[in-house]
Amino acid sequence: MADYKVNFKELKARVGVDDIAYALGYRLDRKAGVGRYIELVLGENGNKRDTIIVSNPNNKAAQAYFRRDGSKGDAVTLIRENLNAFPVSGKDDWQKIAKVLARFANMPEPEYREDSDYVKSFKTDAVFDSSRYEVKPINAERIPALFSQRGLSDETVKALSPFISLIRDKRNGKFDGYNIGFPYTNGKDDAIKGYEIRGHGGYKSKAAGTDSSTSAWVADLSNGNKGMVRSVFFCESAFDAMAFYQMNKTQMGTDVALVSLGGTFSDKQITNTMERFPYARAFDCFDNDLAGRIYGLRMMALLEGVPMKINKKSDTLQIEAKGKSFELNTERSLLAQVSEHLSIRYKMGQWLPPKAFKDWNDCLLNKPMEIIHSPRKEEREQNLTGRRNAGLKM
Repeated sequence: MADYKVNFKELKARVGVDDIAYALGYRLDRKAGVGRYIELVLGENGNKRDTIIVSNPNNKAAQAYFRRDGSKGDAVTLIRENLNAFPVSGKDDWQKIAKVLARFANMPEPEYREDSDYVKSFKTDAVFDSSRYEVKPINAERIPALFSQRGLSDETVKALSPFISLIRDKRNGKFDGYNIGFPYTNGKDDAIKGYEIRGHGGYKSKAAGTDSSTSAWVADLSNGNKGMVRSVFFCESAFDAMAFYQMNKTQMGTDVALVSLGGTFSDKQITNTMERFPYARAFDCFDNDLAGRIYGLRMMALLEGVPMKINKKSDTLQIEAKGKSFELNTERSLLAQVSEHLSIRYKMGQWLPPKAFKDWNDCLLNKPMEIIHSPRKEEREQNLTGRRNAGLKM
């Protein structure tokens, strides 16, 4: 492994505050004007959750930002505030920040040397090009072993196969096999806007140019009767959504849809999905970690029409909404705590994985976050009962 050496000054010179902000979902407020400063807003249509004022919009090396509440910073500060929004790992926050900066700078990540041409081909494709990929349907007689490795039964795969494909990148000369592709759509038409991709060895990616801002993987189990859908279950990955379905299909019924955001979260992913199903209620089925809880809060704020600012503290979340400021304990139901401070209409429900598990696929595989020592039969049965009884929270 290469030594971990990072030139932050060089990275910051190539990555602006605006680059990070746009990736987080902020957009330019044109009404505020463009000059020495620009205003970037998170949220839309009167649902502004944050505003930052960015200086030197045409000079990334000199960019900084401030808020009207007095907080300020640069690209590193903004990354650190939202570190859980970026899918990177590292031994500490600074290593993770360096990796995020490196990705935005189109430079090799610290510690890693990948096929640069192939990586660049992902970064330069601004729009999904379907001709780049060879796609074919799942063969019910030859279901890929990867599904069973994730605990997913043939019955589950067959039930969801209309929404799954096998996909091969024609530009990748080093791999001529097929991965599993979950097609992304935005509900405006039938066009595929990209793919969430999974393969052996823990491989996960997205097709080049995949629209993760307005599109998501949506499995509509109503046979096209969108007006009949009553529940839409949002997960962070397609495997999580499939595991959720397998474990809860008896309780769910058939008037439902499954959704994967693919590890991202944007307002349009949520609103475009819910516009497809006008009589449905959204459910937070996100992961049992801090990022998952923040996703749930963001979705609740969006669907309730409540502008909300969320700040992470050491072991709590600081919330600012409707002129109020309060803290939430992440170990308790966040919806219940929010309702103690704000009037909400419960447009969103929760159906979270059991607390011992990070996500629904880990639950299906019986892989708890911490090893649970259950030497006695009755303890094992209690644990199993808890998993089976994990269910709907209104």
